[in-house]
Amino acid sequence: MTNGTLSYEAGTWHVADLKPHISIRFKQVFQGIQYGSTPPFALRDRPDLAADLDWFMQRYPLHMSDEAKARLGVQLTEHANVQARIEELRRPDYVPGIRQGFKEPEQAEGYQLRAAEMLRSTGRLLLMDDVGLGKTVSFLASVADGWGLPAAVVVQPHLSTQWVTEYIQRFTHLSAVEVKDRNVRDLPAADIYVFRYSNIAAWADYADTLGIKTVCFDEVQELRHGNSTSKGHGAKAFCAAAEYRIGLTATPIYNYGSEIWNVVEFIAPGALGTWMEFQINWCTSHGSHWIVKDPAALGAFMIDEGIALRRTNEDEEVARSLPPLSKVVTEVGWNEGDAQTDRELQLRLAQRVLSGHFHDRGLAARELDVMLRQETGIAKARSVAAYVRTLVESGEPVLLAGWHRAVYDIWRDALGDLSPIMFTGSETQPQKRKAKAAFLAGDTGLMIMSLRSGAGLDGLQSVCAHAVYGELDWSPQVHTQFTGRLRRRGQDRRVTAHFLHVDGGSDPVIMSTLGLKASQSHGILNPFADLESSTPQDDTRMRKLAKSVLEAAENG
Repeated sequence: MTNGTLSYEAGTWHVADLKPHISIRFKQVFQGIQYGSTPPFALRDRPDLAADLDWFMQRYPLHMSDEAKARLGVQLTEHANVQARIEELRRPDYVPGIRQGFKEPEQAEGYQLRAAEMLRSTGRLLLMDDVGLGKTVSFLASVADGWGLPAAVVVQPHLSTQWVTEYIQRFTHLSAVEVKDRNVRDLPAADIYVFRYSNIAAWADYADTLGIKTVCFDEVQELRHGNSTSKGHGAKAFCAAAEYRIGLTATPIYNYGSEIWNVVEFIAPGALGTWMEFQINWCTSHGSHWIVKDPAALGAFMIDEGIALRRTNEDEEVARSLPPLSKVVTEVGWNEGDAQTDRELQLRLAQRVLSGHFHDRGLAARELDVMLRQETGIAKARSVAAYVRTLVESGEPVLLAGWHRAVYDIWRDALGDLSPIMFTGSETQPQKRKAKAAFLAGDTGLMIMSLRSGAGLDGLQSVCAHAVYGELDWSPQVHTQFTGRLRRRGQDRRVTAHFLHVDGGSDPVIMSTLGLKASQSHGILNPFADLESSTPQDDTRMRKLAKSVLEAAENG
């Protein structure tokens, strides 16, 4: 006796003729099916989904076509083999058998070789190791002996030269071509082609002519907005041309958990279902965003399925290679003379955020955000400068984080005698390389860096152990990335992150909102770790900011 039919065609399972009560059960198991729909149901083919179908049919047998029987057998075998291999790689006593192709005396750590073997075994990997654990070395270990070549690596613009000279040429015997422009042409033969996120859209139609077998996306959070961006379009073409895919990031989520779907879709298409299935199974609506209901469960699923791999600084296998971290949270003074803001305009914007029409609310929110964050940065800029001066004059080089140009101007004026150098969004790539060289050479003890401009930057840890946050970002993962510029392999001192805030402006609201974002990313990155606290998810950050403005006005 059967309870329906199962057929397979062109990458899709078709389930039909289910009795009503079995259809209800089926939709309870496969929750990506749209609510209220009736058979036939179509499901995208994946090894894990085939395993779920097989499990369901143990209770409710379905009549299978010959094609379905054959495909189910193939996918079940594939799923079992991958799961067994993943479990083998996770064993504490596992000894990696990969042959290192590195130059002497360079050598990959055991945990880096595990990641390399994971990629070789599954063909897809979102490597989410903590900042500073050498994700780049893990990727190079997978291809250094010739496996998966030729490869394409896509990086942020300021890191392309670093990838060639400080990684590929330093660690391997492989040849590399750095593609710096959008001028599409025939490229010389190479083992690794290094592209930039800023130019891959121009090379999209050329990707399949390179014969690449592997594509690596460094700082893959750049693709969190999906195919709707030009770099997303280019990345999709490179993925289609490659057999193996890997994404490197310590911070796949900058804002809300739904961004992880876009990232995973590039590395392991379909692994989280369709966008609609992902929303139904994993998310809940939060204003105009989608929040993952159970980040820990999603993180555990991705790790169990071999989609992702995550090692932290606290893991025994890696802890010995990293310096300890201290955090100092200090309230500094507010200089009302520097912060000259139109209070009446602030109040009007806040009222529009809370009660205006949809379009007006959006415009008012963006304007209020810019106004208050800049005002806050300016108001505490001189206090921040005094704090930084104390560190630098005591002989400690400082990496100072900011965001607004007006704030940078105050810092440069107040600290001009310390010869600060800039590494922000306004400098060209050559200027950034020159600034890095000057800091490493000891020509200055102060580098001012934009919160979001230094992702992937390596080498600063050899001279600096103090990161000072003169302005705060809405996302805690940006702070993690920034501190990771100093807390990484090669740092031989304790790293200290100094968070300087004021009791006014946007700082109190940002610090509160960071709890929501931290809980989203924390669960996905560390699915088996408990959060000490969670922030209620009952309001948006801009409504909180607007309310704080109105409450401050009421209190005089």
